[in-house]
Amino acid sequence: MAKLTYRDAGVDIEKGGAVLSRFTALVKKTRRPEVIGDLGGFAGLCALPMGHRDPVLVSGTDGVGTKLKVAFALGKHDTVGIDLVAMCANDVSTTGADPLFFHDYFATGALDVAVAEAVIGGIAEGCRRAGCALLGGETAELPGMYAPNEYDLAGFAVGVIDREKLVDGRGVKVGDVVIGVGASGLHSNGYALARKALLEVGGYRLDQHVDDLGATLGEALLEPTHIYARAVSKAMRSGQIRAIAHVTGGGLGGNIPRVLPEGVGVALDLRRWQRPVLFDLIQRAGDIEEAELRRTFNLGLGMVVIASAQGADTVLRAFRESGFGAAIVGEVVPSEAEAAARVSFRER
Repeated sequence: MAKLTYRDAGVDIEKGGAVLSRFTALVKKTRRPEVIGDLGGFAGLCALPMGHRDPVLVSGTDGVGTKLKVAFALGKHDTVGIDLVAMCANDVSTTGADPLFFHDYFATGALDVAVAEAVIGGIAEGCRRAGCALLGGETAELPGMYAPNEYDLAGFAVGVIDREKLVDGRGVKVGDVVIGVGASGLHSNGYALARKALLEVGGYRLDQHVDDLGATLGEALLEPTHIYARAVSKAMRSGQIRAIAHVTGGGLGGNIPRVLPEGVGVALDLRRWQRPVLFDLIQRAGDIEEAELRRTFNLGLGMVVIASAQGADTVLRAFRESGFGAAIVGEVVPSEAEAAARVSFRER
């Protein structure tokens, strides 16, 4: 009888080594001057950038969620890594910090080298867009933990900012303007509801071309999350930003109050931005009430920036010059309501 090996149990160490060797070139493309050493050690090393007088480190962690189910169904794995970086880097950017480095965790039941390379390639591309180094990560083969041909992703980003420049919302006041920055689609939130409405209730197929979307449904659902880090860095130079909210699960009403001080709320004018047709398609397919739609999805705004009225034009220009749609979509108003009710909507 042959001796039992780790490979017999479902873990192929040699395959893991082959994956690591393929990652090296991808990682090098994200390198920053502050990175110390090369990939392959037990820990990643990164110095603080020069020029900070009182540096504060800022961290954020997240995953991609059930958007991965769409990637599995379509066999398309090269964009979800961008989503992973985006969800973390955008959170870090809400403080005004520049993302410095990123670590990922990729876990699967049986390692497919081609799939892993596509996923990590997306992560590297996300890091490039965010301006941060892919400093390291973990690729885990866990037999029995996942369904065949499926995997999970998680990661975290660390950024840096001078304490005196930290954006924390305490300076928000009545009369400030609310700037909405366009999203690329659902980003990485609300996919459980979207999939239920479109695929189960509405009867759509992922490979079905939808004229209103100008693409197949699968292509629209896999559109990568926008990464706003470089644009935020540019907008920060105005010195007029009071608060930044990353619009994730919970929608506009659930995320904007997280950066507001007591005594104020925001009034949003739904007529000031165009809601992407994908959200209307989801609403119709699932017969979803408007309130439920608003508390689940970003409705076309992936980030909200609160700025002084006099600094609004500079902030708008920074995002637009970085390739993002941006518009003034509301204003800061007095409010003594509970957090959940401090965002009001002016109807279309």
